[in-house]
Amino acid sequence: MDRERIVQIFLLGSLILMAYELYRILQPFLVPVVWAMLLAFIFHPLMLRTEHFMKNRSLAALSITLLVALVAIIPALWLTTLLAAEAHSLYNEAYTLAGQGGFGKVQDIALHSRVGMSLNKLLNRIHIRLDEELPKIALQTAQFAKDTMVGYVTGAFKNLLTVVVDFGLMLVILFYLLRDGESYYHAFRDMTPLHEEDKHAVFESLRVTLSSVIRGLLVTSLIQGVAIGAGLAVSGVPYWAFLSVATAGVGLLPIGGTALIWVPAAAYLFYVSGWVWAAGFVAWCIIVVTVIDNFIKPQLTGRGTGLPTLALFLGIAGGLEAYGVPGLFVGPAVIAVLASLLRAYNKSYNPVQREAA
Repeated sequence: MDRERIVQIFLLGSLILMAYELYRILQPFLVPVVWAMLLAFIFHPLMLRTEHFMKNRSLAALSITLLVALVAIIPALWLTTLLAAEAHSLYNEAYTLAGQGGFGKVQDIALHSRVGMSLNKLLNRIHIRLDEELPKIALQTAQFAKDTMVGYVTGAFKNLLTVVVDFGLMLVILFYLLRDGESYYHAFRDMTPLHEEDKHAVFESLRVTLSSVIRGLLVTSLIQGVAIGAGLAVSGVPYWAFLSVATAGVGLLPIGGTALIWVPAAAYLFYVSGWVWAAGFVAWCIIVVTVIDNFIKPQLTGRGTGLPTLALFLGIAGGLEAYGVPGLFVGPAVIAVLASLLRAYNKSYNPVQREAA
């Protein structure tokens, strides 16, 4: 083995070792780092316009960072206060209903419906009485709601300092990424040991995937959450703030989407307020979903990720499991870059592909 090959192996091993050590150093801060990178990507077009207007890159980056801080803090405080009040009210009502037998009407409907009677007969064969089990389930549900709420509030207070530190760190990283991100991007691109066309394919795939997922999923889910939330509030559905947040959350899912929230809400309206309110609410939700999915989402998404639906679903689900909320975008991005690298490898090292080229 010649000296040049030994040097290459040593350099490659050193890079891998240092990359692993860098990962260990940054691991406690991966979430704020990822959020800062995503926000820098989202606000990059605004950064270019602001820099052109202010004629100062640092001032433009600082202005956008402060804007992000204000937009994040003020609505978050209002929404957190509203959600805390709704959670407390929800627990009190559920526990009172369960303790005082307030679920009796629901229980009667369940037991005397065709499905309820069939289920009751089936359970009686194994010595389970549905009329006795339903109140127990209601009490256990109320207890679970209580434990969940108490645990959430306690955890929020315990981790308040961590949240503040992570948010501050994210803002600092965001400022530097907005100001110097383009130079980081070009430096990393130049260091990548690929042919120019392969570099373009990989980095373009990353850009398109992030743009499609962030704009096509995140922005449209937020719009759907606000629009359907407005319908919930106007229709008089209780806990509309919580349901609005839940609508935006499930809107990110490739399967089910916002229907997981507004269909049960429509059933509740039909039961409480009659078919007129339910039909109006359903019509509003269908209009919102149709307009967003067929007009707004295609405009924001552009030409799409280029990923199969299964790959996109696995990327989102696996990303959520690995990184939390930022994994919604990291997962598909990783799969898209991997696909581009595999295409580059196949073109460069597959004899059949090389002969065809």
